[in-house]
Amino acid sequence: MQITYFGHSCFLVDINGKKLLFDPFIHENPLAKDIDTKSIQADYILVSHGHFDHTADLVELAKQTQATVISSWEIHVWLQGKGVTNTHPMNIGGHWIFDFGKVKCVRAEHSSSFPDGTYAGNPMGFLIETTEGNFYYAGDTALHYDMKLIGDFKRMNFAFLPIGNNFTMGIDNAVIASEFIRCDTIIGMHFDTFEWIKIDHNESKKKFDLAGKQLLLMKVGEVSEI
Repeated sequence: MQITYFGHSCFLVDINGKKLLFDPFIHENPLAKDIDTKSIQADYILVSHGHFDHTADLVELAKQTQATVISSWEIHVWLQGKGVTNTHPMNIGGHWIFDFGKVKCVRAEHSSSFPDGTYAGNPMGFLIETTEGNFYYAGDTALHYDMKLIGDFKRMNFAFLPIGNNFTMGIDNAVIASEFIRCDTIIGMHFDTFEWIKIDHNESKKKFDLAGKQLLLMKVGEVSEI
């Protein structure tokens, strides 16, 4: 799979000829000032929850790309009201087979509201299963024991985990989360964007190394193959 990092928690993953964009937050992210959103292409946009740092560019990119937006029911309704009609609502515990593979929605321990403060449904993470491999996009979440269910029943080739602390779990809990899901390759997200979530890169990687795991901290605009 090819992964492009657009900053914060926004990634583009190429799978089976389809492009999956996660939690678009680019224009309002100063670290992503060099990203040209007009050049972004996507077949699907997956949205974990309603906070501005995960949806700021959602409406614009949904209309630009004509991608199918996969999200909670509440985000689906909100998008419909903004003229975005190509949506697929889901909720925690459910799964759906798309043309690139299977998406299952799983629990995330966080909050979720739109920028105006209205309720945006339950926050969630996504398990993606494809013929090219499987991965877990955790969204914004604390460490929680349900993550062990992923490790007990699925094998993830890699996982996107928040590591910035303050609003989500930090490095120490992310190491435990990687053990719960039995995944050795972790891509960090939700770090460094704001002063509240800045991390020590060397120390963070060292803690994963000591656990026998790899932490990848991608640079904004970087493209990696996994």
